[in-house]
Amino acid sequence: MAGRKRVPTKLKVLKGTYREDRSIKDEIFPDPNIPEAPDFLSKEALIEWGRITVQLSKLNLLTEIDMAALALYCQAWGRIVKYEKVVAEKGELYKTQNGNVQLSPAMWVVNKAYEQVYKFLSEFGMSPAARAKVSVNDANKQAENPYKKYKNA
Repeated sequence: MAGRKRVPTKLKVLKGTYREDRSIKDEIFPDPNIPEAPDFLSKEALIEWGRITVQLSKLNLLTEIDMAALALYCQAWGRIVKYEKVVAEKGELYKTQNGNVQLSPAMWVVNKAYEQVYKFLSEFGMSPAARAKVSVNDANKQAENPYKKYKNA
């Protein structure tokens, strides 16, 4: 599908940009719920899971269906925590056997994890730019109204 990604109605309501004439008529509204953390998450990822699920749940932006995307975000965050410690201990660069200076493998992992986390931050409305578009006070007042009638449709 070409063009912009569709923005979920809940995010539109939080941002204050919801318009009924532009709403997704067949949008699915899963019940808000904190999903169970998958078994494969690292210790650092589980800590982030516990922290972020509470915050997303308060905004009604988290459902059981989001478990996989949230797990990917948390696991990438866990890699950042783990490999930033390695980089701090061993350095960002290393010398090869030929004497060339290269980026350490840990830095490659960290950089890739940063890219992954950054993508998920915007998906869940957690980046500064995305958060600037969300009004939590308005969310509490409007969250029920605009799209509730489509829930059972």
